[in-house]
Amino acid sequence: MKLEEELKQTKPFKSEFQKLVINIAVTNSWFNGHLTEYLKPFEITPPQHNVLKILKGKHPESYCNQDISQRMIDKSSNATRIVDKLIEKKLVVRTENKLDRRAVSIKITDKGIKLIEKIDLKLSSVQIISNSYNEAKAKLMNEWLDELRS
Repeated sequence: MKLEEELKQTKPFKSEFQKLVINIAVTNSWFNGHLTEYLKPFEITPPQHNVLKILKGKHPESYCNQDISQRMIDKSSNATRIVDKLIEKKLVVRTENKLDRRAVSIKITDKGIKLIEKIDLKLSSVQIISNSYNEAKAKLMNEWLDELRS
């Protein structure tokens, strides 16, 4: 669907640059909505999924909250609060440093790893991105987005 239709816009954008910025924001919201719905049966949110993926990538080692925050997709997310929720679900564990109680390590549990693997297995068979996208289009879009952030 065209952006103008999505927003029910009657006047043209001031420029293609203005339209691009709004289009990226609307697309981000659209994608996050789909991801949220996809993750509901697993009882986790997209930021929780992001933290689990970060920790799984470091497994069997751990990260501190600051390292997790730096790697998160949504930098405004509260990593400490998210980790607390994941601890309640027994998907991660927090360990304190015996020499420095302020230094804590966060590590994914076996239960967390199994959940991420289950999600990834199902996600690979589900296409959130339109079926009209192929590998070449995805590569080109990735290049454009990387260039935009440069």
